[in-house]
Amino acid sequence: MAPINSLDGFDVLSNCLKAIVNAERAGKRQVLLRPVNKIVIKFLRIMQKKKYVGEFEIVDDRRGQKIVLELLGRLNKCAVYSPRFDIKLKDMDGMMSYILPSRHIGYLVLTTTFGIMDHEEAVKKKAGGKILGFFYCSTNEL
Repeated sequence: MAPINSLDGFDVLSNCLKAIVNAERAGKRQVLLRPVNKIVIKFLRIMQKKKYVGEFEIVDDRRGQKIVLELLGRLNKCAVYSPRFDIKLKDMDGMMSYILPSRHIGYLVLTTTFGIMDHEEAVKKKAGGKILGFFYCSTNEL
């Protein structure tokens, strides 16, 4: 497992996503993520629902939570989009083409008034929000 140092910065989500990408590029099957917060867990659940990562286990060691994440080898890039820009529903397509390699490859993750969700769900609910990050796989194996 590839652990990450909790002193590498203040953005917990960014540190976790960088650790995932580094472990994927190194060909690892698991990665240990720490520290963890609710945003990281919800981001991982979206990635899991879209079959970009496998199962994960939340370990509570009474100091801070850790996650052991199973990797599937399908992820090319995931990252935080900072600063967290507001995005309106009408501007969603433009932002997708700016961030993602193609409109049909990958997902934007947004925080909306309905919770944290991917851009497809936000369009269905007709909700805008702030961009948290993105993830994609550049091949059509999904």
